[in-house]
Amino acid sequence: MTRTVLQSDLNDVNVKAFLKLLRYCEHRKEDDGVYYIVYGGARFTDTKAHPHIVVFDKSDKAKKNPHTPAGAYQITYVTWTGAKKLGVVSDFTPAQQDKLAVWLIDGEGALDDVKAGRLEAAYGKLKGRWSSLPGATQSHVSAADAKARFDRYVAEYSKK
Repeated sequence: MTRTVLQSDLNDVNVKAFLKLLRYCEHRKEDDGVYYIVYGGARFTDTKAHPHIVVFDKSDKAKKNPHTPAGAYQITYVTWTGAKKLGVVSDFTPAQQDKLAVWLIDGEGALDDVKAGRLEAAYGKLKGRWSSLPGATQSHVSAADAKARFDRYVAEYSKK
């Protein structure tokens, strides 16, 4: 059964802060331009659907391993189309990317950890999906830096 992402999930201060942290971990940028980035750095503008731009790593000379991650959370085309078929998302706008990320976090069993601010527990459950998180294979952010950023983001969202 597919869980519905509630507006209260999206409005939760810790969820907002975690999403911003995840965007930072994925792109090492804090601006909203990350919603329009394709794996490898190219940009897209049409948000009616996932851009489905296929890229290959430079080391993949035979072009055997295509990649399609795009957007703030580097969501693949297959993940997006599956979520769309289930009615989770309708397009690839920033709001729908956030919704999909929360749905994926929940699907990995980490939403309660995120809401409670249990970052280490959330990383443990999510690092297989997002390899940029602290402790994951492609992380560039220490757990201490991530915690400091998360706390700052919580403070920012608490003021709004």
